[in-house]
Parts: sequence; structure tokens; C-alpha cells
Amino acid sequence: MDYFYWIAGAILALAWFSRIVDAALGMPSVVDISKPEWDRNPVATSGNPRVSIIVPARNEENDIERSLARLLALDYDNYEVIAVNDRSTDRTGEIMEEVLGSGQGRLRVIHHRNLPAGWLGKTHAMWTATNQAKGDWLLFTDADVLFKPDSVRRALTYAETERADHLVLFPQMIMKRPGEYMMIAFFQTMFVFGHRPWKVADAKSRDHMGVGAFNLIRRDVYEAVGTYEALRMEVLDDMKLGKVVKNAGFAQRNVFGGDLISIRWAQGARGVVDNLTKNFFAVLSFQWPRTVISALGLAFLNLMPFLGLWLAHGWERLPYAIAVISMFLIYLGMSWRSGVPAYYFLLHPVSTALFIYTLLRSMFHALWNDGIIWRGTRYPLEELRKGMV
Repeated sequence: MDYFYWIAGAILALAWFSRIVDAALGMPSVVDISKPEWDRNPVATSGNPRVSIIVPARNEENDIERSLARLLALDYDNYEVIAVNDRSTDRTGEIMEEVLGSGQGRLRVIHHRNLPAGWLGKTHAMWTATNQAKGDWLLFTDADVLFKPDSVRRALTYAETERADHLVLFPQMIMKRPGEYMMIAFFQTMFVFGHRPWKVADAKSRDHMGVGAFNLIRRDVYEAVGTYEALRMEVLDDMKLGKVVKNAGFAQRNVFGGDLISIRWAQGARGVVDNLTKNFFAVLSFQWPRTVISALGLAFLNLMPFLGLWLAHGWERLPYAIAVISMFLIYLGMSWRSGVPAYYFLLHPVSTALFIYTLLRSMFHALWNDGIIWRGTRYPLEELRKGMV
């Protein structure tokens, strides 16, 4: 038993400590475009390129008016907004038409009544919009994201200055309940652990990035990687867009931006669980053995440091203490960016249990339904597996 504690502790200490060192060295290289030096126009380097902002929406009547109003108030002067009503059964389409009247010619609205076979609703909506877009840059966003007036101008200035082909701007998460803080803090911790934002700009690394709230890509690069037609059955379309761009050798960047864009991703811990139930099984390629192994891995990585501190004796506790302290330092570092107080680290074991539950729930729902149900549409598991990139 002594050997078990030492071996397990050494693995955990190495895993967590190496990641906090990597993050401490790498995170400062991720630029914050809300800083004063990025408050300028891209004209000098690129000639004021046109941007097409694409907003797919299905049953978003609570958010779509405010989101479109924010987009139509941007302080950049060469852009268009294309909103796609994807078979909504609420007032989303009507609200889009109402906003269209005050869009000053910048807004176009597309209504989808039917979904062709072999497509997800969201990817089809974005693909249709890009076929009508006139921009040199395409910006894919979600219908509940709130943009500040200078957000697109700053992002475009950075992208053109750095000669990026694909730019991801991390949104500020709007959180109002303790459950949201707890779950989002854990999600961000695992995101840092699994997807190293500071490595995305490194052409030699495999790290890539994509965020549904803000994926800005050059039009010619989008076409070179196969457009959204290549991702037509991808549940994780935002991350997979980043993956195909990186794999094709194009320049990818991700940046912070304070509250340049913001979103309330979920309401309460249950809302986070519900949102991730659709995605988690897709992350693991819809394979149940990988899902079970990942659940066990999550438990070992996140619960064992705390259990080791409790169950081990004497110096056996040292590696577990290193792991726990490293974990806390990640929470502390994220608190400076995300607004989640570092003391939510104390609830890490609780959020771990909920995430493992969500992972298994995602697998169970997909296998039970032989597919996923997303915004009222069922997508068969066989088609989802065939369409994965």
C-alpha cells in the first residue's frame, strides 16, 4: 500500500505541477486586446477589410433582439450581419424581422424552414450564411453573445497586425449563482489542463482552439479547409473548425478581451450539466469505452489528491500536497481573468463529481436515444460518428 500511495502521488504531483509551471510561463504570452494599444483601426495594415458576422439562432427569442442590437452598434464601419433563423418554433424569426427594419442596411435575415439530410441545424445555418456573405473575414458567433462597440475593431486590428488566419476571442462569462461559479471554474481548470491556450500560436504544437462565441477566420482560409460543409455533422463545430485550420498549417491565435464580448452560458449548476450533456459524448468520439476510462481518469486526477492527503501518512502526503497546491494556484490564476473567486477551489471535489455525472449522463442519453437531441432535433448516432473530423 505504501508503494501505491507514493506512485499515485508522484503521478498526480507531476501532472498538476508541470501544468501550473507551463501555464505560468505560457499564459503571459496570450495577448489581451482590451489594452489601450489595440484601440485603433486596422486600416493601416489591411485597408479596412469587410467583415461578415454570422449569427445562427434557433428558439432564441429571449436574447436575439439584444444581441443583434449590440452587433448593429459596432464602431467598425465595414461590416454586415447575417442572422439565420434555423427552424425556430418561437418568435425568433419575427424578432429578427423587426430588428431588420432598423438595421440601416447592415442586417440580412435568412429563414430556414427545413433541414437537409446529413446536416446539423447550426452548421447548415452557418454554411448557408457564408454562401451569401461578402466579407473578407467571417465571424461566427452565437445568438446570446453580447458585443461591446469596439470588440470587432480591436480583434480585427490584432488579427491583421499579427497576420493571423483564425482568431478566437475568449468571452467573459456572466455568472450569477454559486453553482455557475463552481462548475465554470472547474470547466476552465480542465480546459487549461487539456487545451493549452499559450501553445495555440506555436505552429509545431497540436494545440488548437475554437470558441462558438467568437471564431474570426479569413474567407480564403475558410474555403481552403472545406467550409462548414466539411463539418456538417460536427457537434463540436467551433473546436473542430480550429482543429482543421491548425492541421492545415494556417496561423491561429487566441486572445483575452476582458468584457469585449460576454455571455451567460448557463443558469445554475443544473444549466451547466444540461448544456454539456449534448457535448461530452461527442468530445470522446461517441465511444463508450473511452468515456468510461475518461470518467475514471477525471476521478483519479481530481479526487485522488484530496483523498491522498486524507488517507496517506507522514511524508506520503507530500506529493498529494504538491498536487493540491498546484490545483489551487490554477484557480488563483484564473480568478484574475474570469472573476471566479479562488475559494471555489474548495468545491473542486463537488464539481468533479458533477462533471463525472455529466459525462456518464451524456453517454447514457446518446446510447439510449441512439443519437443526440439538440434544440428539438434528433441526430442519429451512426450519422454523427460518420461525420466526425
